[in-house]
Amino acid sequence: MKKIVAVLLALIATVSFNFANAGDYSQRDDVNQFIERMVSEHKFDRSYLQALFAQAEKKQSIIDAISRPAEKTLQWHQYRKIFLKPRRTKQGAAFFQQYHDTLLRAEKVYGVDPLIIVAILGVETRYGALRGSYRVIDSLSTLGFDYPPRGKFFRKQLEEYLLMVREQKFDAAELQGSYAGAMGYGQFIPSSYRSFAIDFDDDGVVDIWDNPVDAIGSVANYFSVHHWQSGAAITGRARVSKDRDHSVITKSLKPKLSLAELAAKGYHSVEPFDSSEKATVMQLQAEKGEEFWLGLKNFYVITRYNHSHLYAMAVYQLSREIEKSVVNLPAKGQ
Repeated sequence: MKKIVAVLLALIATVSFNFANAGDYSQRDDVNQFIERMVSEHKFDRSYLQALFAQAEKKQSIIDAISRPAEKTLQWHQYRKIFLKPRRTKQGAAFFQQYHDTLLRAEKVYGVDPLIIVAILGVETRYGALRGSYRVIDSLSTLGFDYPPRGKFFRKQLEEYLLMVREQKFDAAELQGSYAGAMGYGQFIPSSYRSFAIDFDDDGVVDIWDNPVDAIGSVANYFSVHHWQSGAAITGRARVSKDRDHSVITKSLKPKLSLAELAAKGYHSVEPFDSSEKATVMQLQAEKGEEFWLGLKNFYVITRYNHSHLYAMAVYQLSREIEKSVVNLPAKGQ
């Protein structure tokens, strides 16, 4: 009898857990207010949205993941090890070779360094191998309605997502992405998809999930719109003076002081950059001690993709490692 009771209690607990996890969002007041706004502002069918949110599931693992982003918890030498691995570099070189015609076409059209495009895809999804296994509707519903610190942002992304799937005739309940609702090879959030994703192979579909050609073109377009400077430098090491001004270190991702002004504050570029170029100073904790780097305008553009100097540095250094591994790399501009 005790065994039967124990089994029944375990079954009840499992059912209760699954029900709580599913969490019928269509029955919540805040979700219904969101639905009403989508109906009134964007002419969505109410019954369609109610049925969609009845399927959406709250995922605690999503909240756990967003609460501990690597960019905010790791030192540079720890963060670097995640992305700067021989295997990822080798895969990046292979990806470059496989899609070199598309990458060079993207460079010609948008002026963006193809190695940076490949590095972005390498850091984001390991060239499409890790595109995310969460349903986007679950990610954005969970973060939009059950993660107050950034609820407003993710409700906006949920709005963009619903507009996106309607425009592209996708199934809103099926698309998958990261815990934060980022999608495809380049991990575009819905607003980025609507603004920057393109049909780069002219097949009539903007597919960043399964079409690397569209993914390449979309990343290039993103960088172009954010004012990537073709052929310009990205970053370089700095020598520092003992009496340097500590207040300028990583004060802003956006370059505000010229290299000449930074030199006067104790940060001297190792590279022969134009002294009038604006830059930002970064202090990185490497395995063998502190490193100082100067981030130029193109470095800042990389941070528009992910607002972290660690992320941008990982992209830059991975691109340089891939460059060393690519056989018969075409000359710049070819």
